[in-house]
Amino acid sequence: MITDPVYLGKSSTESTFGWVLCTRGSCQETMSPPCVLLFSLSLLIPSTAALLFDMPRIYGDDATGYGPVFEEQPMDTIYPEESPEGKLSMNCRARANPPVTYKWKINSWEIKLLEQPDEHYSLVGGNLVVTNPDRSKHTGRYVCVAQNIYGIIISKEAIVKFGYLNPFSTEEREAVQVREGQGVVLLCVPPDHNADDVTFRWILNEAPNFLYPDKRRFVSQTTGNLYISKVEPSDFGNYSCYMSSLAVSKSVISPFIPLIPLTERTVYKYAADIRVKFPKTYALVNQNVTLECFALGNPIPEIRWRKLDAELPANHEITMAGALLHLFNVQIEDEGYYECEALNSKGKDWHKAYLYVEAAPEWAAHINDTEKDIGSELTLSCVANARPEPYIRWLKNGYSYGKGELKFSSLTFEDSGMYQCIAENRHGSIYANAELRVIACPPTFENNPVRRRLLGARNGRVVIECKPKAAPRAKITWSKGTTMLTNSSRIRVWDDGSLEIFNATKADEGMYTCFAENDRGKGNSTGTLSITEATQITVAPSDTEVRVGETARLQCVAFHDPDLDITFIWSVDTHVIDFDRENEYYERIMTRESSGELWIKNAQLRHAGRYSCTAQTIVDNSTAWADLIVNGPPGPPGGVRAEEIREKTVRLVWTRGTSNHSPIIKYIIQTRDQFTPDREEWRDASTSPPVVQGSEEMTTVVDLYPWCYYEFRAIAVNDLGMGEPSIPSIKIRTYDAVPTMAPPDIGGGSNVNGEVFITWTPLLPQYYNGKKFGYVVAFKQHDEYEWRRVTVADPEARRYVHKDSYILPNTEFQVKVKAYNIKGEGPYSLTAVIYTAQDVPSEAPTEVVARAMTATEAMVWWLPVYQQIVEGYQVKYWRKYDDNEAAAQRMLLPNYINQTLLENMLPDSHYLVEVRAYNSAGFGPPSEHYEMYTKKAPPARPARIYRTYNLLGTYINVAWDHVYPLDNESYIEGYKVLFKKPGHLTGILYTTGKHYMDFPVPSEGDFVVEVRARSEGGDGPISRVRISAGGVLSAQSFSLALLLVVALCCLGFQM
Repeated sequence: MITDPVYLGKSSTESTFGWVLCTRGSCQETMSPPCVLLFSLSLLIPSTAALLFDMPRIYGDDATGYGPVFEEQPMDTIYPEESPEGKLSMNCRARANPPVTYKWKINSWEIKLLEQPDEHYSLVGGNLVVTNPDRSKHTGRYVCVAQNIYGIIISKEAIVKFGYLNPFSTEEREAVQVREGQGVVLLCVPPDHNADDVTFRWILNEAPNFLYPDKRRFVSQTTGNLYISKVEPSDFGNYSCYMSSLAVSKSVISPFIPLIPLTERTVYKYAADIRVKFPKTYALVNQNVTLECFALGNPIPEIRWRKLDAELPANHEITMAGALLHLFNVQIEDEGYYECEALNSKGKDWHKAYLYVEAAPEWAAHINDTEKDIGSELTLSCVANARPEPYIRWLKNGYSYGKGELKFSSLTFEDSGMYQCIAENRHGSIYANAELRVIACPPTFENNPVRRRLLGARNGRVVIECKPKAAPRAKITWSKGTTMLTNSSRIRVWDDGSLEIFNATKADEGMYTCFAENDRGKGNSTGTLSITEATQITVAPSDTEVRVGETARLQCVAFHDPDLDITFIWSVDTHVIDFDRENEYYERIMTRESSGELWIKNAQLRHAGRYSCTAQTIVDNSTAWADLIVNGPPGPPGGVRAEEIREKTVRLVWTRGTSNHSPIIKYIIQTRDQFTPDREEWRDASTSPPVVQGSEEMTTVVDLYPWCYYEFRAIAVNDLGMGEPSIPSIKIRTYDAVPTMAPPDIGGGSNVNGEVFITWTPLLPQYYNGKKFGYVVAFKQHDEYEWRRVTVADPEARRYVHKDSYILPNTEFQVKVKAYNIKGEGPYSLTAVIYTAQDVPSEAPTEVVARAMTATEAMVWWLPVYQQIVEGYQVKYWRKYDDNEAAAQRMLLPNYINQTLLENMLPDSHYLVEVRAYNSAGFGPPSEHYEMYTKKAPPARPARIYRTYNLLGTYINVAWDHVYPLDNESYIEGYKVLFKKPGHLTGILYTTGKHYMDFPVPSEGDFVVEVRARSEGGDGPISRVRISAGGVLSAQSFSLALLLVVALCCLGFQM
């Protein structure tokens, strides 16, 4: 259908402003031109009308205009009062066509920049610049308003504050005196300020000598106070609180606070006392939170953190020697009570407070630009997630427009405009902006005509779409050739305008025309239908059953129109198989054009299901199904949960998983507790009965640790193997109970008089069985009847020291230790026997005698000291006139030895020898000094071998010169001669007073003869000669000339 062209023109009536609908021959003034977007012009400001004809086209399918969209919005700002710039800028930028105009509001009042000049405010683009800002005038909530002919939008509120940091009071601070060993708090008393990023540090004596926090000292970033858990003499000095802020670019320092530690004779100890206590805290999701906790005490307390009824979040970190707990990227599940515990050897202190985790609004669903037909229905809704729940309200063109959900039963042009959905709670607000256009136009097929060439399958279903653009919705009719079509048993026109033909035949071929009409005009579009042969599957896949790991084959063969291409699509259940990405298990075998066999290689349990083969052409398709059953290990059980929780037992319940076509034989129950180092490690749990039959769906898990977090899972087993484990159960904690184990390795002793220490190995945390865990130490002297008991509150303690000045040395104590918790006390350990410190031996060894053995060695004897407390003896010896006694040589010997050899002495020297007993307490009195002389040194010169010759071929005679000692050497008593094989350490040793010896000639191999002088001071150096069956090979002490003479004599004798 062809219509006259439509033109737009300006109204000739000066008193109105609108559009003119023009056709050939006539023009009609109207507010609703065809194929254009119409607005209620009463919504537009008067200045807009004067600009319309200088703007882009805003109506029709090729319209280029659109409403404002923010690209930059103002943000919360802290302006430093002492800023040298003297300017505050609030940014705002929006894109739109035509361009937007900007306005600004402060505290809901418009800033009249265009009507009257202002000495402070100016507009640069869309940005608001405040010159010489004043706190009294310019503090408040700012919004940017952007508008064009399509509507108005308002930015998010931006809060402007003035930041300042006043100086500290100049009033002199009083000196703080505190006893050594006690704790102290130095107050910062911060001045007035308005800055969110202040930090505190402390200066000792003078800048920049900043004090660095450690285990003993802590600076709170909440109050600025300095805490010292235990004062030491080195803490003396003048302290100043240093406060700074980057936001206001300023730092201030307090007056000095003198700290004077008072020295005490006795430094007393006292229990941990928490002074820095984190308050009830509110945090937003994804924020970082820091909790402070610090205690005074002597010894310095240890800080520990825990989350009640749960473990600390995985995203936590503890710093400052335990004083700070950082929680990063906080989530809703991190909410709860947090507790810090401070403990030392004198006692404990606790503090807990609740961490609330809330969330600012975030969009789950929001509005988008929408174009709707006039008269149609529309619902605008926004969904936001927040904690607490957000409040939803609406703006239209900058004005309030209801709350909750917006519903339009019949849209009009006046409903067009810019809509803003706002979700807000106490943590902030978010805006979603969208433009709603209500349109009206006659039907047009320009963008979506009926397809020119249409194909349909014989005996199949043919659908011809007709979707013109029209507003309001067009009425649709169809014709074949010149014949109008009506609904019948084979032909039907759907509500959306599509034409459907059932059981199509060749007679249905021809030209089909779609006619569309509404109150704005008419339109039509034509296509030609051709009928092809139907596609049919001739060999369908059949049901198949395989085991895990085997290959399944599913056939599929089809008949189709020879003029059309065919493809085979395989899917399992609702998933279409991608053969490129899933080629590890799936392969399509195309043996011929009309065949598409499927191979499932190395079939797994997950491959079971209903497989469909679809033979498809561009015209139609045919589908056939077959079920694939994969036999294998059972599937995972479901719904594992713990019930009837007790101290050491839990009733576990689950639901049966798939058997995968093989009956379940039994179940394996596994558990994981809070002490498992590897979170992927599971261990088999003990159950009652020990074997859980495959028909069961519950069991009792036994032998659990009391007061311990557990997770459980179940695994089913059949003849084909062990299945996949179930999803772990929700984490539970067993009830607390009295400790059942006693600490092992009880021992102890004493190092000094007046005290005894008792030691043990701490129990592992899994044996605590409850909170407030500690140890009871019981002890008594051997002859006492009553046991004395003390409590050690530290679960990791391994030692207790009992002090009593009346304890005698070497006193026997009986000791035993047991564990306790909030539920009661456990069993005692075995009793151990320890002793207090011993006194040093009171007697000295007697009858000390020493005899020189050689020039460098002597033997010493003594009568032992018969006391039980002697652990051994110390022998000390030194030269009487030449050595200092402090540098004497010492030897420590066990108590069962009363003689020893003294070594490394100097020859011909006057020595003093001393012996004393010792034990763990020290050395007893020394014996009387015994004086002795070492012998003179042995000769330093070797015995020179000067003659070696062969006697009748059977003996070799070896002769050497006599060695004459020097004045400081010992008298020569004779000679030692060693006859041995080369490389051997031993041989035949001869002692003689002569200067020669005869040796038999070796029958084979070589021999060595060694000669040395012998004296009471020891043996002299060695001379060697090597001999063989033929005579002498070498003599170490011969001169070269003498060797030549001997060699010549030997040759002459043999000739």
